[in-house]
Amino acid sequence: MVPTLLVVSVMVFIIMRLLPGDVVNLMFQDLGYAASLAEMRARLGLDLPFHQQYGRWLADVLRGDFGQSLWTQRAVLSVLAERLPVTLELGLLSLAIAVVYGGVTGVVAAVRHDRWPDVTLRSVAMVFLSLPSFWLGTLAIVVPSIWLGWSPSLQLVPFATSPVDNVLQFLLPAAILGSHLGAPIMRMTRAMMLEVFRHDYVRTARAKGLDQRGVVLKHALRNAIIPSITILGVQTSQAIAGSIVMETLFQLPGMGSLLVESVAHRDFPMFQSLVLFLALFVMGVNLLVDLTYFLIDPRTRAQAG
Repeated sequence: MVPTLLVVSVMVFIIMRLLPGDVVNLMFQDLGYAASLAEMRARLGLDLPFHQQYGRWLADVLRGDFGQSLWTQRAVLSVLAERLPVTLELGLLSLAIAVVYGGVTGVVAAVRHDRWPDVTLRSVAMVFLSLPSFWLGTLAIVVPSIWLGWSPSLQLVPFATSPVDNVLQFLLPAAILGSHLGAPIMRMTRAMMLEVFRHDYVRTARAKGLDQRGVVLKHALRNAIIPSITILGVQTSQAIAGSIVMETLFQLPGMGSLLVESVAHRDFPMFQSLVLFLALFVMGVNLLVDLTYFLIDPRTRAQAG
């Protein structure tokens, strides 16, 4: 994880400085913090060579100092702390929908293999997998407003103010994102269930008279769900990428919309810290998935022992 974070920090530091436009010119025209461009560049530390800028920023990060926003002069950590709950709620809700949708439909499709429920569920999953989430999100906003005179609220309702209204506000973007994330889980669950059904211990369970429900839940599902848990780690990074689109479309003040704002304003400290934090979060989730895999699958414990 440490070498990966180091590579991510170098990449994000380089990418921001390769973007067209000069943040000093933008800030000088709009804010005018200094008397001249050279003075403002020196105050922001952008007059130093590239390697010195990176070394200074990395040293500050290692001390827990992520700097201040170039535009608002607010501490980066305080802004991230404000935006994190929104992204966390959207991401967890969308992943929960993805797991429930993908897991249940995958099991049903495998049990009803090559029958109309299987064909229908696979077709729906392919539709959700093929259609981009930003297009579905745009339709979810535009179509009801034209035909029903209703549009989702674009003003965030805090959870502390009204938990029900807050969850309802997040439900539509989370359902759109969750359906897209759940399609690969559905396909993986179905494929693994069909493979497990062909194993000898499943045939033995059926030969002993165990009903279909017992075979599916007690024997097949536990072994088939392991690869689906593994793919969940990959879906987490896609959930973060999708949250950028959903938060922008539905005007949710989360970390995704903050990422877009920081790129548009060339806010180096905010963007760099935000991407570094998201990378750490994704790696932490993948580590958690690996540990869960270790706990669920006794074969990994036997190999470790």
